[in-house]
Amino acid sequence: MINEMDNDRLPELMEKIEKVINQNPGPIDGVNVIYQFNITGDEEGTFQLQLAEGKAKVSEEVEGANCTLVLSLENFRKFLVGKLNGTAAFMTGKLKIKGDIGKAIKLEGILREYNLKEYL
Repeated sequence: MINEMDNDRLPELMEKIEKVINQNPGPIDGVNVIYQFNITGDEEGTFQLQLAEGKAKVSEEVEGANCTLVLSLENFRKFLVGKLNGTAAFMTGKLKIKGDIGKAIKLEGILREYNLKEYL
């Protein structure tokens, strides 16, 4: 079976993440953080995921991220659906983290709550 997410370009992928999180704000209740994703490789891009007041907002504007994750689009997709463990990716160099590492660990837990592979 072909995963539809594999065909999404980075902007569409980010829009889907925002939509899925906003449909069920429970897991981000009380979370106030800005994650920045610097995507490298064939399709480069920088996006921010702002979580505040039970809402998710994705933007291409870069403003004071609490935690920046640098990884390839392929590894980003795997990370989103739980096929790439953040700690293992960090230890093997597939993921670089700038800023608050604790926030990066929290992100992995948040993403697990959403089971994004069901939506992406």
